Amino acid sequence: MNSTTMRRAGLSIAVAAALTGVAACGSSGGGDSDAKGKKKGSVALSPIAALRTIENKTDNADSAKVEGKTVMGTQMSMDMKGVMGWKDGVTGEVTATLTGGTAADQMEQLGQSTIDYRYLPDAYYANMGDKFASQSGGKHWIEYDYATLAEMGGAAGEAFKDQMQNTTPNQSVKMLLASGDVKRVGQEKVRGTEATHYSGTVDVADLTGKNTDLDAEQMSELKKQFKQAGMSTEKIDIWVNGDDLLVKKTEKADMKTGSFSQTVYYSDYGTPVSAEKPPASDTMSFKDLMNQQPQA
Repeated sequence: MNSTTMRRAGLSIAVAAALTGVAACGSSGGGDSDAKGKKKGSVALSPIAALRTIENKTDNADSAKVEGKTVMGTQMSMDMKGVMGWKDGVTGEVTATLTGGTAADQMEQLGQSTIDYRYLPDAYYANMGDKFASQSGGKHWIEYDYATLAEMGGAAGEAFKDQMQNTTPNQSVKMLLASGDVKRVGQEKVRGTEATHYSGTVDVADLTGKNTDLDAEQMSELKKQFKQAGMSTEKIDIWVNGDDLLVKKTEKADMKTGSFSQTVYYSDYGTPVSAEKPPASDTMSFKDLMNQQPQA
């Protein structure tokens, strides 16, 4: 198998990592930095108290339709749409359409601009299309087992595993709770729905470390990788409807390759999710794929 095929297999990891921004890793905790509250009936709630209610309501909703856009500097611009569930581990089906950047150029060589993803609690699967299948023994799908990715990726692999297995909408709420820098911005319309806007800034490496079981050496390695990427802080904004459910989220950060931004909309909470593992006969594991890479 040639190196171009390998790069495309790695590309689907990068896209999947970006897709986890539909709800990035977070942590509960943090302090209230704003005295303004959210009115609920006759009770005024502080932003922290309101966010804790929102966190619980969104977590208990079990599933939602998701739609959004991600831009990662010169590397990637991508639209995504699908459904995600989180009742018994993360499950779902999402289609990513690459619209620009080097990632889109790589996919163009495969004769397609989209990747279909299926998420199951222990692994996710990427359909790389017919041209990829012609170069990989007729198999369209790559299996990315989370435990294997963690073993192969060191500290970053462990963090990635945790992120992929915890991509629930309320994680962005947890990030705001952990930031110690959350404030209520005000009331705004989101696609015609009245929503309350909250905003805060988080330390990316510090927050990731709080939510993984990394030892001191692994944490040091992870912080070094964030530094090399040029990402230190991330601004998070969320919009919440009258039922205390997340309806929109944005994340923004600076990287060495340009700006990172992601906007995601959530709707139809409780929608059915029926992601299925692709047929074994049409699937190749990422580990096996990497083992086919020619040795230097």
